[in-house]
Amino acid sequence: MVKAIWNDMVVAESNDTVIVEGNHYFPADAVKPELLRPSATTTVCGWKGTANYHSLVVDGKENRDAAWYYAEPKSAAAEIKGRIAFWKGVKVA
Repeated sequence: MVKAIWNDMVVAESNDTVIVEGNHYFPADAVKPELLRPSATTTVCGWKGTANYHSLVVDGKENRDAAWYYAEPKSAAAEIKGRIAFWKGVKVA
């Protein structure tokens, strides 16, 4: 079972992650939705497309833009559609 942990809280866990460029992409339904807050941040990857972000909020603490996903990934990254990855101090193990 792969888990994403931040601020001593398991924010996601699944046996079905997809690893791309060293990042585990969790199925969206494996992430606790009550911990996600939408963000207006976007970035562009040349081969994956436009990434959208969520901030994590755990016990009143916010980790801005700590989760990202590709709502409409390019065909080369189709396997990560509907999946969310983490960074910015989120431990994935």
